[in-house]
Amino acid sequence: MADNEKPQEKPKAEAAPAAAQTPAAPAPRQESGSHPAAGPKGGPKAGGKRSWKTVTFAKVFIQSSFNNTIVTITDDRGAVLCWASAGATGFKGTKKGTPFAAQMTSAKVAKRAVELGVKQVAVFVKGPGPGRETAIRALHSSGLQVLSLKDVSPLPHNGCRPPKQRRV
Repeated sequence: MADNEKPQEKPKAEAAPAAAQTPAAPAPRQESGSHPAAGPKGGPKAGGKRSWKTVTFAKVFIQSSFNNTIVTITDDRGAVLCWASAGATGFKGTKKGTPFAAQMTSAKVAKRAVELGVKQVAVFVKGPGPGRETAIRALHSSGLQVLSLKDVSPLPHNGCRPPKQRRV
């Protein structure tokens, strides 16, 4: 310690009540699919990062490939409200590319959206997969009103050369 430095004083610790010093019981396990920071009604708890407002209109993006189907629901500004894929729903391997997997995935996301207060959706479909129509039907049958339906699949303007023809 140098001559001109003063020793720092340590603040006195306040005496805590005896009940606060005992270890608390472990918190009950969250049910699968809910966020650990979620409050009792599914939104973030007090002091959380986001505050969920009720959204009545949302955009649904369905990406359907031959291997998987991904369904994302956003608000009108593009902030993601919820999403699911066939793999996240529980399907493995080639079963992820089936129309049934797309239907279950879309129904799972639609149920969560209805919990958030969504009533009307605009659907944007991308890709050539087999789950396109069944995903849209599942959205409609789960109580969401489909206002518009748009195909936003990327189409080349004769950009890349396709691979050579297979000779069998």
